[in-house]
Amino acid sequence: MDCSLDDDRLTLAGLFFETHAGLVAELSRHLEAESGLTGPWFDVLLRLARSPDGRLRMSDLARQVTMTPSGLTRAVDRMEEAGLVRRDTCSSDRRVFYAVLTPKGRRRIEGAVPRHIEHIDECFTAHLDAKERAALESSLRKLRAALRPESVAGAQIGASC
Repeated sequence: MDCSLDDDRLTLAGLFFETHAGLVAELSRHLEAESGLTGPWFDVLLRLARSPDGRLRMSDLARQVTMTPSGLTRAVDRMEEAGLVRRDTCSSDRRVFYAVLTPKGRRRIEGAVPRHIEHIDECFTAHLDAKERAALESSLRKLRAALRPESVAGAQIGASC
C-alpha cells in the first residue's frame, strides 16, 4: 500500500475534523451563553422533543447522541434534577427505562432553538447553497449509516412499551 503524506483522503478527513471542531466550539459557546444549555443537554432535549410523546428508551437515546451510555446516564440524572426530563419505567419490562421530556424541558428547548438555528445559519448553512446543503446531508446520512447503523435504527424505533 502506497503511503503518501499528500494523500487527498488525509486532507479530506482533516478538513472534516477541523470544521467539526470549529462548528461545535462556536455553536456551544453561543448555546451556553444564550440558553444556559450545554451542547449535550441541548442534543438530549432536542431528540426527546422530536420523538413521539417526547420520550425515548434510554438505550435508543444513547444510540442517537454523541455521549457514552454512562455519560448519558449522568447527564439525564442532572437534567432530571433540573426538572427538564424524568425517567419512566415500562410496565411490561422493568429493565426498560424511558427519558421523558417534561413541560419545563419542552419550554427550555423551544426557547433555545430559534437562536440556535440563527447561529447554525451564520456559521454553517449560509455558506452553502441549497444544492450543496442537500449533497452534504445526503453524504452525511450515508456515512452515518455506515459508521453508526445503531443511530439510524434507533431513530426508527417507536416509543411503545
